[in-house]
Amino acid sequence: MKDIIILGSTGSIGTQTMDILEKRGGYRIKGLAACKNVDVMEAQVRKYRPEICCMYDEEAAAELKVRLGDISVKILTGMSGLCETAVCGGPGSLTVTAIVGMIGIEPTLAAMDAGCDIALANKETMVCAGHLITSHKWNNSHFIRPIDSEHCAIWQCLECGRKEEVSKILLTASGGPFRGKSRMELENVTAADALRHPNWAMGKKITIDSATMVNKALEVMEARWLFDVPVDSIEVVIQPESIIHSAVEFRDGSIIAQIAPPDMRIPIQHALYYPDRFDSPVERMSLSKLGSIHFEAPDMEVLRGLPLGMEAASNGCGMCTVFNAANEFAVAAFLEGKIGFLKIYDIIENCMREIPAPREPSLSKIFELKENTCELVQRLVDSL
Repeated sequence: MKDIIILGSTGSIGTQTMDILEKRGGYRIKGLAACKNVDVMEAQVRKYRPEICCMYDEEAAAELKVRLGDISVKILTGMSGLCETAVCGGPGSLTVTAIVGMIGIEPTLAAMDAGCDIALANKETMVCAGHLITSHKWNNSHFIRPIDSEHCAIWQCLECGRKEEVSKILLTASGGPFRGKSRMELENVTAADALRHPNWAMGKKITIDSATMVNKALEVMEARWLFDVPVDSIEVVIQPESIIHSAVEFRDGSIIAQIAPPDMRIPIQHALYYPDRFDSPVERMSLSKLGSIHFEAPDMEVLRGLPLGMEAASNGCGMCTVFNAANEFAVAAFLEGKIGFLKIYDIIENCMREIPAPREPSLSKIFELKENTCELVQRLVDSL
């Protein structure tokens, strides 16, 4: 039985991963990590009995130690704790990186160094450090299994041909809750409006990113590194029904698409058990009942997250780090009611124009860029 470590075990991807493991088996849960959800982590440790668990937040870790005083489990905290947990399965184990934010980069690299395979759901790893990941010494003997529905779809489509036969990657998007809206209509939208995604149930941050189309920009950045393609070979297409999760166009004109219900359990299960396929609890989809599938071009004028992100992607991982960090802090300000929805774009653009960023930053430079961006965003929010 193979060991598995789940970073971000208390979040949406993490909890769904554990549900799948419980039903399908094949893995022993060796380590769990999260930021600060003590209630869920306590329940998970009591149920699955991992050897190690980590709460990134020190106060949360201290509380968890008190609650789990009757159980033999090693409880860690901070970045060193995340990295130790990420590698605890050793060579040949699978580390699921579903923890949110740039704190996922270092434990992902640590797991690679330890010889673990990676099931990747942490966007920042590729967005900010794709150049470091793809040039890493482990890269020829291990591979990343993408969990995001779009990247998992591309992964599956690419198996239909050779890399040199690929003409274009078609990255699909639902369009989010504001598809078709004018700038004027978005002037006064609230966080509650932005959190009403038409198809997917996700966490708050990623749902807002879908509304701004920033999420799709981040997925372009990921795809560029995951599949070793230039940015201009990736085309974003709006597919409102969210059943075509992405497609690949080959040089002969053939387009291979992956179609499935909008349910994250499908890509999670594929990443966990590749190359095998098993039954899943997802309700089957009837194409005849669906009736039609629609496509349209993204609105690059109103939902500016995508064009700003494409610009950042063309300028390397340093600018992608600035883009990502600016968005992260701007979204937090929006959710707290400090700024309006459209100000998210203004803050991202301001940061991209004012913060110089190298194309291939070192790991330390990546975090320096994040701090510089945080400081600028704070000043911009305070000035509003």
